[in-house]
Amino acid sequence: MKKHLILSLICLLSFQFTQSQPSVENLQTEVLVIGGSASGISAGIQSARLGVNTLVVEATPWLGGMLTSAGVPAFDGNNAMPAGLFGEFRQHLYDYYGGANAVSTGWVSNTLFEPHIGDSIFKSMAHKEKYLIVKYQYQFKSVIKNGYTIIGAEFYEINTGAKLIVKAKRVIDATELGDGLASAKVPYDLGMESNDVTGEQVNLAGANDIIQDITYVGILKDYGSPQPLIARPINYDSTEFDGSNTSFYKDTNRKRPSVDAKKMLEYGKLPNNKYMLNWPIYGNDIYLNVVEKTPKQREQLLEQAKQQTLRFVYFIQKDLGFKNLSLADDEFPTKDKLALYPYHRESRRMHGMVRMLVQHISKPFDTPQPLYTTGIAVGDYPVDHHHKKNSAAPQHLEFFPVPSFNIPLGALIPKAVSNFIVAEKSISVSNIVNGTTRLQPCVMQIGQAAGLLAALSSKNNIAPKNISVRQLQQALLDANGYIMPYKDVIQKDPYFKAIQKIGATGLLRGVGVPTGWANATYFNPNEKVKFNEFSIAWNKKFASTQIENKNELIINDALFVAAKLSNTSLEKTKSSFEQKWEMIGLKNYDLQRPILRYELAAILDQYNVFNIFDVDIYGKYKN
Repeated sequence: MKKHLILSLICLLSFQFTQSQPSVENLQTEVLVIGGSASGISAGIQSARLGVNTLVVEATPWLGGMLTSAGVPAFDGNNAMPAGLFGEFRQHLYDYYGGANAVSTGWVSNTLFEPHIGDSIFKSMAHKEKYLIVKYQYQFKSVIKNGYTIIGAEFYEINTGAKLIVKAKRVIDATELGDGLASAKVPYDLGMESNDVTGEQVNLAGANDIIQDITYVGILKDYGSPQPLIARPINYDSTEFDGSNTSFYKDTNRKRPSVDAKKMLEYGKLPNNKYMLNWPIYGNDIYLNVVEKTPKQREQLLEQAKQQTLRFVYFIQKDLGFKNLSLADDEFPTKDKLALYPYHRESRRMHGMVRMLVQHISKPFDTPQPLYTTGIAVGDYPVDHHHKKNSAAPQHLEFFPVPSFNIPLGALIPKAVSNFIVAEKSISVSNIVNGTTRLQPCVMQIGQAAGLLAALSSKNNIAPKNISVRQLQQALLDANGYIMPYKDVIQKDPYFKAIQKIGATGLLRGVGVPTGWANATYFNPNEKVKFNEFSIAWNKKFASTQIENKNELIINDALFVAAKLSNTSLEKTKSSFEQKWEMIGLKNYDLQRPILRYELAAILDQYNVFNIFDVDIYGKYKN
């Protein structure tokens, strides 16, 4: 009897122990994306479109990261360069709201929308991909390593603690703060480097651990009638927001604002009479560095950011007198009606195969590493750093002027580990450069390129660092992406791809012009081809074959170049050259007239110039 009782107790305890243990789910996929951020869902969709089984694991019930979950549904930059999935997503917004004018509601951006609509569009795009699975509300825990190779990751379900273990051929870190690369022990920077490291001569104060201010965004809604004030936040003092606008400006020691209260709110006005609260000037930005904290520690610290925004909401209602406004009840699925998580402008930045510096933006054609030849994404926003809430941070970085630029492939690939790709804001750039590559159109393109890189390398069984640069760039162009930041040649141009490709060879270079909010690099397609420009790259590849030195190339010179590219005689090339000229729609065939830039791009594209001028991941021509 005693033995039976002991045995029963053991069985009961064993059963209870088993019941109390969280379940474990094991999955296998080709490409795993950690995080359904703006980069993450873009990576997942693009990878799946190549027919590769792809799994995106996201900690929230939403997709889209900073654009949706963090409550910043406004595109900064790239209005004239609707590259790839960014352009596709924007078109879905146009279709939903009724065109470009319908989403040009606030003055901070040409495109603004409601966060929940952005989430629904991302989900709809993801749902159409039969090779894509998305799992929600699973928190990332750690990567799974085999030596220096990443073979998967472990997650836990936020509500139940159930484990999810995923094995994959390729893993993409698309988290907001680079948690995947930290777990993988990939070397990284956090904060500002010194000029000794970057040679940028921009960060005059030297290295430090300062990151940009963050913002816990709220969306206000005009209910059409007076609303009750939200509960008075703890430690509320209206003077905190003195100088946020001219309608409340009492302390003249503070810089005089340039907008009144109405204009301040219209900064982030969304469709359907809603307003994004993401105001840096004595508004709801806050300095908190939570990057190296655990998820639990972050949650506790971020309560300060939430209170900052709630005080701002109370200020707008009570002291500015916007009685019809209150936090939207039809946006975020949160108890406090604030965003699902804060807008992080900065994260860990890994040490990649290459590091993108300000020099690669300001003087891309004159740097020792011609990384522009490996471009996989483009941007045109100025270097924008938010440091108003931390007086110890340099205050001279706001809207540092640069031309439009592209982002090199090697910035997505770490040096130290295999099978691993980094996206979102954690790519290999300097702190200064992060001030522009962090923005929404850029991170969506970075994610798309990461998805292509993962899928192509997996399908071809090639390490990401060994992938053909040109193969990846061609795949991006075929997916409506940009590899060169030319703003004067639109995608509908019949020679768009040819111009993009010749730009990446270095044979024809653009002219960068910093112009403020929408910086530019111009290809100048209708100008004549200058000999001195063309010969720089040509002579590096074909040093033994000199083109006759003259001010401008003529069509006969292009014939000579085509013969060299096709490795045939001039006479044999001549007839096919003229046929190709006419076939692709070029006019005025006269061998003695100066050739125009778009004509040279178009005709040389017929002779495979893009692949003949192949480059490695560092931008150097291959033999």
